[in-house]
Amino acid sequence: MPRYSTTFIISVLFFILSSKSFAQADCILGVGVTADSSLVSVFQLNTSQIDKLTSYSEEVKYRQGILDNKLENIQKRNPQSNFSELSKLATDYNIIMDSMALVQTLIDKRLLALFNEKQYTLYRNLCREASRSPLVVVPLVYKDSLH
Repeated sequence: MPRYSTTFIISVLFFILSSKSFAQADCILGVGVTADSSLVSVFQLNTSQIDKLTSYSEEVKYRQGILDNKLENIQKRNPQSNFSELSKLATDYNIIMDSMALVQTLIDKRLLALFNEKQYTLYRNLCREASRSPLVVVPLVYKDSLH
């Protein structure tokens, strides 16, 4: 059985983990990661939106906690002594990281769906400034809103 140098194995693992496409990244709000007060302040959220934001933040933290535990478990369970074992570890790691990104996108879309037209336009403009692709939702029309 051939012995691989540590440098070779680390290089291959880095390549596998970083081989995502270089397309423009999604513009996430970071609900549950970004301070709720920052989102409230920037987007001038109303009381109903703030209540939902608080709930969504807790949901993200709960779901990400479960996925964090899975990450710890795959690292403990998977031996890392050869290329195929490292490759399996990288694959399992990528699956969980993709799940984390999906959770974040799902929750961010829920909050964005509560935005009015003005809030959503601000979000799109901020995304454009950051060279990110905004998540597409249909802004809510509030009956009591002036804008």
